[in-house]
Amino acid sequence: MAQVSFDAVTKRFGETTAVDGLTLKVADGELLVLLGSSGCGKTTALRLVAGLEEVTEGTVSIGDRVVNDVDPKDRDVAMVFQSYALYPHLTVGKNIEFPLRQRGVDKEERSTKVAKAAETLGLTELLGRKPAQLSGGQRQRVAVARAIVREPTVFLMDEPLSNLDAALRVQTRADIVELQARLRTTTLYVTHDQVEAMTMGHRIAVMSDGKLQQVAAPEDLYARPANAFVAHFLGSPGMNLVEGMLVESGSPGTLCVAFPGASVPLPPEVADAVRGSGPDVVLGFRPEALHLSPDGSIAATVVIVELLGAETHVICHTETGARIIVRQLASATKPSLGEGVRIAVDPDPCAYHLFDSGTGDRLGPSA
Repeated sequence: MAQVSFDAVTKRFGETTAVDGLTLKVADGELLVLLGSSGCGKTTALRLVAGLEEVTEGTVSIGDRVVNDVDPKDRDVAMVFQSYALYPHLTVGKNIEFPLRQRGVDKEERSTKVAKAAETLGLTELLGRKPAQLSGGQRQRVAVARAIVREPTVFLMDEPLSNLDAALRVQTRADIVELQARLRTTTLYVTHDQVEAMTMGHRIAVMSDGKLQQVAAPEDLYARPANAFVAHFLGSPGMNLVEGMLVESGSPGTLCVAFPGASVPLPPEVADAVRGSGPDVVLGFRPEALHLSPDGSIAATVVIVELLGAETHVICHTETGARIIVRQLASATKPSLGEGVRIAVDPDPCAYHLFDSGTGDRLGPSA
């Protein structure tokens, strides 16, 4: 096993910068998720580790070795692709065995390693089948088995679940997490799916436009996003963000965020953390930190009510058209479309997030 390090890594394709000054360490035995939307540079970063792309600036290291100029086959990494990349004319067993044949492993050892990998991933009964005879989930497990059979120091996984249906994604991501915990192989996992990232990663590195925005444990990212981009991107649905102004209101020392149709008082801990900032700010609150109440400080109009089994998302617009989502239990009273409502924010200081209106950087609170 070994850590993976990016040190001020930049990758350009002509005039386009795909990865911009990335500095990041994946700890030995860690499952780190690179999270971001399409085109953010996460897959390019993965390919730089694999050696499928050349670094423009900076260094990529695996363990203590800089691998910028090391041939891909000599980096001791195994990559699982989005498209499975199985050989259709070979059986499951032969597909799993293929990288061992390439490395000149003798027949008896190949058989032992293939049997072990197949047993690990529940593929023993499928070793004689061809890929066309398998389901999507089975094919993905074969692709993973082909990676682990090499016993590499690093696993690289590029959106391996994106071609699976919802139920299979849930099961397969659990399988990958369990497998990685058992093998303790350093793993760099790329996805655009926030739920995948939150449920799988020891840490999550969020990228946008080729730049690292924040890296932290899932619970820390969710509770203390470094900027408005991370706040809105992480979570399903993401954090509500509303532009407003910091104003003194009511009793001396009371600070509010005011915007048309609302004056949201800040708890003292939050007010102390952001006093002196602004006046233009972005107020953020998670959908689960809101509820509909006649005494709520935010006036809005209901535009959509989404029923999602155990919960309901009430999507509202403020006077300025800002979108606010309220997450409530399905058993709660559902408002009607077009109904005017008032939205209250939970009094817990952790429910409030303030960001700079210009830079988007977090103002507070810090804990």
